[in-house]
Amino acid sequence: MNRDNLSALVMAIAVVSVIAGFAIYFNTQGSYISSKSTSDKFIPITGQIDENGTLINIDKSQFKKAKDFTKISEYINTKPISFDDVLKDKVVLVDFWTYSCINCIRTIPHLNEWYDKYSDKGLVIVGIHTPEFDFEKNSDNVKSAVQKFGIKYPVLQDNDKEIWNEYENRYWPRKYLVDDEGYIRYDHIGEGAYQETEKVIQALLSERATHLGIKSINLNNIQNSNNGSKFEYQDVNFSKIQSPELYFGYELARTPLGNNESFKPNQSVLYILPENTAIKPNIIYLEGRWKNNPDNMELQSNNGNIILKYNSKSVNIVAGGNGNFTVKQDRNLIKNDLSKDSSSDGKFLIDGQRLYNLVTNKEYGEHTIEIDVKGKGFQIYTFTFG
Repeated sequence: MNRDNLSALVMAIAVVSVIAGFAIYFNTQGSYISSKSTSDKFIPITGQIDENGTLINIDKSQFKKAKDFTKISEYINTKPISFDDVLKDKVVLVDFWTYSCINCIRTIPHLNEWYDKYSDKGLVIVGIHTPEFDFEKNSDNVKSAVQKFGIKYPVLQDNDKEIWNEYENRYWPRKYLVDDEGYIRYDHIGEGAYQETEKVIQALLSERATHLGIKSINLNNIQNSNNGSKFEYQDVNFSKIQSPELYFGYELARTPLGNNESFKPNQSVLYILPENTAIKPNIIYLEGRWKNNPDNMELQSNNGNIILKYNSKSVNIVAGGNGNFTVKQDRNLIKNDLSKDSSSDGKFLIDGQRLYNLVTNKEYGEHTIEIDVKGKGFQIYTFTFG
């Protein structure tokens, strides 16, 4: 997820047209893009030594020094850490994420895998949890997510975006790889490029071994771990996703509502479905009385409906508050054979402020979903797709 502007998108596309490279995806201005991050560039040193056995040094002034971690709201899985103590002489992967972001969730199994494989070889992963929504500042919510996703590496809560700003970041997720001397040698925006990123990890670990005089280590034959606590891998074909992320909060919304009543900041509005109007794709339609909040819509009546025509394989919502809901896709009730969060009778229970999977189809395609909500106080933040 990100809020980049159109000019940055145009520049990124221009770069891609010239440079072939790692395929990644990020969401900008409501479009899924298969692209290459302009920062996906790794200049290897590979720990080379000359004929006298002396390490060949290069000028690292072309690289930025990693910023230390200050003004942390909460430490999870760790005590305070910095590049002057625990992280000294380590290869550090700094991962910016937030727990309800589907793009972040899909990267977590790879981070867990790298932690299992390389943490005893000199790699330290530090998750920087920078919230997008206010509820993601809640430490209990973050701790529950860390446990659910099987995360063992340190997670630092960056509730005030201090570290986010220090690293000049604008994306969820984003990964920075820092070498054992504290220089940022590689960074990647969005999902994907997992094999390329792992190769950089291995190269930096090899450099570290040379710097520290450690006997050469073979990193290529390390087996994947069988950590059962890891969250599952999810394969996504971004070229087939035709629906952008859609926000409900008036401050974040990029497209208008399908209702004539439209957004009314901080007001409670009775939304009525337009008569004799075809449902347009990638436009949210509401029914019932909803409070327009900056980052969500909150149901004020006892019943409400949400309708969306989307084009993808799976669709999720970020939601919280009270109540429960059922979902129909193309007029058929969704049950737990198509959804990870639905019960056998098709009911979704709100058990926290998090991401809920509404449906995962076998193939990509266009569908219409209807969410029938029961319970005043239900809050919905965004639709996301996969």
